[in-house]
Amino acid sequence: MSFLDYFKSLKEPEHRLAWAVAIAADALQIAAFPFFVEGGMSPADSLLDLIVAYVMIRLLGWHWAFLPTLAAELIPGADLFPTWTAAVWFVTRQQVKASSNRKDVEILPPGPAPEPRR
Repeated sequence: MSFLDYFKSLKEPEHRLAWAVAIAADALQIAAFPFFVEGGMSPADSLLDLIVAYVMIRLLGWHWAFLPTLAAELIPGADLFPTWTAAVWFVTRQQVKASSNRKDVEILPPGPAPEPRR
């Protein structure tokens, strides 16, 4: 599955927005490297990471993948790796797999159980 196919499989607008925010944050950290080189000691880096973490949790819900991402962002020079994009990929990949594995189920009205099919 190519990236384009994967991106097309994202039906939820929250997933697409999370991807856009993650890619923009990582691109900003790479493009403006001198402002973010200090890692956790840089106020700009800390502020950006806190904002991105808040937005990700609001869009995708809480996920454990965001903790190592936030920790990696505190390491000087780790901003050269697209950690937010990797975290969003991990979270949305699991959610897309879960929704695609779900089969349509028949919802029965309340009452006695129907006879089993033979």
